[in-house]
Amino acid sequence: MTVYILRRLLLMLPVAFLVTVGVFLVIHLSPGDPALIILGEDRSPQAIAQIHQELGLDKPLYVQYVIWLGHIVRGDWGRSITTHQPVAIAITERLPATFELGVTALAWSLLVAIPLGTIAAVRRGSVADQLASGVTVAGVSIPNFFIGIVLIFVLSVSLRLFPFGGYVPFFQDPLESLHHVALPAIALGTAGAAINMRFTRSSMIEVLSHDYIRTAWAKGASWRRVVFVHALKNALIPVVTIVGLQIGGIIEGAVVTETVFTWPGVGRLAVESIFNRDYTVVQGIVLLAAFSYMSANLLVDLVYAWLDPRISYA
Repeated sequence: MTVYILRRLLLMLPVAFLVTVGVFLVIHLSPGDPALIILGEDRSPQAIAQIHQELGLDKPLYVQYVIWLGHIVRGDWGRSITTHQPVAIAITERLPATFELGVTALAWSLLVAIPLGTIAAVRRGSVADQLASGVTVAGVSIPNFFIGIVLIFVLSVSLRLFPFGGYVPFFQDPLESLHHVALPAIALGTAGAAINMRFTRSSMIEVLSHDYIRTAWAKGASWRRVVFVHALKNALIPVVTIVGLQIGGIIEGAVVTETVFTWPGVGRLAVESIFNRDYTVVQGIVLLAAFSYMSANLLVDLVYAWLDPRISYA
């Protein structure tokens, strides 16, 4: 297992290099000039040229990339063009809010998806199965920003059950923190819950048709033991793959949700940085999202071996 992990880490290096190239080119070839944002009304050619020189934007693109990559390798993610704050610190300050939102949304999706998907598979063709299928279609079809707006209007503005916006760190006040994160987490995790429910149902139906499940039924095992001990663990293997992708996509998925709920996370920082043409911050956030995807894929492979002992990476 150790050799496999080391091999995967080595294979991540060329992928990370290609990611840095793609991120740098997309950001720098997009229209707009950060000098215009910095200068405001004073947009004389001399002032613009001075800003370009200070930021290194007057150099050829490949030279800018080499300089930037050298700083990244040394752990220096640069400084924000607009606030002059180190990018690593700017992201680190916003990361706990995004992490709390992502974990809560993922927990919500799994708490809804696994029980409902299991019930739909065990009672295939029943009313519960029909309702679960309808919820799946609705959850995938409705965008999370619309779900967020509806939740704000109904549960926050009309019924005043949950606050709109605001962030309380979890370790400062856990109950108040969960009270504030509930609505954005539901909005962010609903689509994931629908997808996970569909995969849980399909995988569970397949597993329940295997011979060892029929043998367990024939031995007189209770349905709870057959479903939750024999079937569910193997049925979760495909679901783990989807959950791994959802973990990797927490940052990009939180962009819209954090903007709707004014949540002070990395996603909202990305939106603000894009509007301000803050190259360095956007590059850092995209790199972080890419690395989170790669790390999540490695974690998924390790969980495979735990769920199914027949899987070996020797």
